[in-house]
Amino acid sequence: MAKPAPLRLDAVDLKILAVLQRDGRITKVGLAEAVNLSPSPCWERLKRLEQAGLIKGYQARLDLARVAPITEVLVEVTLEHHRQEDFARFEQAMQETPEVLDCWATGGGLDYLLRVVAADVDGYQRLIDRLLEAEIGIDRYFTYIVTRSVKSQAPLPVERLVAER
Repeated sequence: MAKPAPLRLDAVDLKILAVLQRDGRITKVGLAEAVNLSPSPCWERLKRLEQAGLIKGYQARLDLARVAPITEVLVEVTLEHHRQEDFARFEQAMQETPEVLDCWATGGGLDYLLRVVAADVDGYQRLIDRLLEAEIGIDRYFTYIVTRSVKSQAPLPVERLVAER
């Protein structure tokens, strides 16, 4: 599947994206003020960015550890076979597994990197056992327990990335 061509963004569009990453609940008027536009043109730009798919959604970032104790785990996964249907089966299973927060297909010596949450290490092992029993093609997996978060869910450096292009 071909990647869509990047949308042409100017400095104001980039500022809108940067502000929204920091504060998705900002009011339309607040956003317009933050990017030095009047509300109507700012709103039109925002709608264009949303319609173009640059903004995937708005959501709250939770501190889950304050709700319940959790163990966060990074998992390297290598599949037994590398046919398209094997990748599709594994990826569908990851979509259907709520404990898998992120799943990245990678190049190099492993096929996928997962970010998983569980109540504790035993809960994580039960999840892995279920995935292995589901026969979704896992050949090997390596587990890395996160001991503390140093930086998490940082905003994308949109303006810097575009400037480097």
